[in-house]
Amino acid sequence: QYTRGTVTAFAPFDARADAEALRKAMKGMGTDEETVLKILTTRNNAQRQEIASAFKTLFGRDLVDDLKSELTGKFETLMVSLMRPAYIFDAHALKHAIKGAGTNEKVLTEILASRTPAEVQNIKQVYQQEYEADLEDKITGETTGHFQRLLVVLLQANRDPDVGVDEALVEHDAQVLFRAGELKWGTDEEKFITILGTRSVSHLRRVFDKYMTISGFQIEETIDRETSGDLEKLLLAVVKCIRSVPAYFAETLYYSMKGAGTDDDTLIRVMVSRSEVDLLDIRREFRKNFAKSLYQMIQKDTSGDYRKALLLLCGGDDD
Repeated sequence: QYTRGTVTAFAPFDARADAEALRKAMKGMGTDEETVLKILTTRNNAQRQEIASAFKTLFGRDLVDDLKSELTGKFETLMVSLMRPAYIFDAHALKHAIKGAGTNEKVLTEILASRTPAEVQNIKQVYQQEYEADLEDKITGETTGHFQRLLVVLLQANRDPDVGVDEALVEHDAQVLFRAGELKWGTDEEKFITILGTRSVSHLRRVFDKYMTISGFQIEETIDRETSGDLEKLLLAVVKCIRSVPAYFAETLYYSMKGAGTDDDTLIRVMVSRSEVDLLDIRREFRKNFAKSLYQMIQKDTSGDYRKALLLLCGGDDD
């Protein structure tokens, strides 16, 4: 399948040789972090799984356990994240977002707003297999109100297929949204949830244009004015992903590093989950929208082996 990722299958690939190099790098006193990061950031996920399997076969040891005991901090988190099978990655992130005290709404928003219906179906299946629990039940148990309802709509993964656009329906939906928001005292959130959660991507892009013509506002401005809190953030994320998933992730990465302190969890999650999907497109959008390259921002905002590994995942500078 054609991808716009920065990480692709490494060739010539030898899982046993990589496993041996990793064991040597972590054996005895001190760890050769350079070897670890070079191997793990330049092999794709399928190859990393083969390395883990070879590692166990050759040494009777679990590669992830060894990484956890030899590495520390953000660098450890990044390397362990890279070792997670791609199909388990999102399910694992969601599990941690709804586990224990307090829910991480940001993670729920980011994953459910940006994944395709097929990906959401896959996440639900994997979640059930891995954790013997129903993802929708878990999410409804931890969220409330309109935020919860929109998450449930997205979890159904029933967005209309992209087959031609019906201009009459575009006009109708734009008018409904206008009446539900700008023209109404208070907001009819349900209309926003239904239309933004179920219509096809190409249909909604036309609706946003039509909405601008009718109301004189971008749909984002209306959502900003008419809603608040987690619902507002989720609606905005859905709209941004309908417009452009790479642009949404470029913005997510930018804000994870902007200002004081870095949101490393978000930085790691996006870099790992998009590295084999569309990170090249994300880099392009980043450069276009933020007057600097993703590479430069990572370089400025991180340090040590963690920085080296992120820069290798980034796959190059755009300046």
